Amino acid sequence: MLLNRRQFIKNSSLLIAGFLTRPASRFLEMFEFSATDELGRVNVGKVEIKKRPNADSQTVGILYEDAVVAWVREVVGTNPYRNNQRYVETPEGYIWAPYLQPVSNTPNQPVQSLPDSSRGPGMWVEVSVPFVDLALANPPARSPGLQNRLEQNLSPRLYYSQITWVDQRKMDETGRILYQVNEPFGSYGDIFWAPAKAFRPLTEDEISPISPDVEEKRVEVNIPRQTLSCFEGRKEVYFCRISSGALWNAWGNAVDAWATPLGKYPIWRKLISLHMSGGSTGGGWDLPAIAWTSLFAENGVAIHSTFWHNNFGEPMSHGCVNASPDDAKWIFRWTLPAISLDPGDETIPWPGGTSVEVKED
Repeated sequence: MLLNRRQFIKNSSLLIAGFLTRPASRFLEMFEFSATDELGRVNVGKVEIKKRPNADSQTVGILYEDAVVAWVREVVGTNPYRNNQRYVETPEGYIWAPYLQPVSNTPNQPVQSLPDSSRGPGMWVEVSVPFVDLALANPPARSPGLQNRLEQNLSPRLYYSQITWVDQRKMDETGRILYQVNEPFGSYGDIFWAPAKAFRPLTEDEISPISPDVEEKRVEVNIPRQTLSCFEGRKEVYFCRISSGALWNAWGNAVDAWATPLGKYPIWRKLISLHMSGGSTGGGWDLPAIAWTSLFAENGVAIHSTFWHNNFGEPMSHGCVNASPDDAKWIFRWTLPAISLDPGDETIPWPGGTSVEVKED
C-alpha cells in the first residue's frame, strides 16, 4: 500500500550527505543508506529544496553534491528558465529532477571466488549502492580526474549504475571482503580496492540480445526534440529522451565543437564499460566506468549510459548521446552485433553494425 505524504514524512528522514571531505584512512568506510526502494543522489554542487515544485517557490533547505534523499515521487512543476519541468518530491520538499540521479541501495554478498575469463580470473560488476569510495592501490594517481579529487582531499568514488572490472578479492584486517577494480578499456592505469558488497556481478542473461533475428534495425536520434527511437523495419520498438551535444559551455559561450555530428553512421564498436576522457585544460572531462557504450561516429562519439545528470531532453554532452542507464542498456542489447560478457568489447569490421542516424528534423 502506498503511503501518503504525511505518513512518508513521518517515517522518513534526510539521509546522509556524502560531500564532506574525509581523511584517507576512512576512504573505504561504507556509508549507511536507507533501505527505501527509491532514492535520489544530488549530482551537482548545490541544490535548493523548494516548498512547492516551482523554481520561484520558497527555499526550505539546501543540499550539496552526493547528498542522498528519499525519492517519494516525480511530479510536474514549473521552472520557467528550463525545458524540463519535472520535480522530485522528497520528505523535506521538492528538488528539480535533473539535479537528482535516481539510485537504489542494494548491497550484495561477495562472491567466494572469481570466475575464469579470457583475461584471467575476473568479472564485470555494477555499482548497486548510491556511491562507493575507493582506495588507490597503485599510487600515484594517473588520470587527471583522479588527481583533481585527491588534491581536494576527496576519495576516488564510483556511482550507482557504473560498471567496472574486478580481477582480485581479499579480506582486510576486519574480515571484510574487498574487490580490486580497474578498467580494461580506456583507462590511465589506476587500480583500486573497494568494499565488495557495493558491487553486483553482471550475468550473461541480463545482456542477452533483444530481437537478435531481426536484421533490419536502425536508430534515429532527433536533435531538436532530444529523443532517440529504435526501429525494426518501419515499426518503432523503443523510444527515450536523450541529451546530445551541449550548445553552450559553463560560461555561456557557444561551443560548436560539442555538437553531435549529423548524418548516418554504423555502430563500429561496443563496450560494456569504457573510461572516457578528452578536451583541453579547463574544458576537458575525465569519466571512468561509462557503461553500455556504443560508438558510432568519429572522435569517440557514442550512445552511452549517464550517471552525472538526469536532464534528459536537453543538450548536455560533449558530443555523445547521453541516455539513462536503463535506456543505454536496452539499446546496447538491441543493436547489432550482440556482445557477450567476455570480453565485453568488440570492434565491428566494415560495414559495421546497426545504423545510427542523427537528424535535425
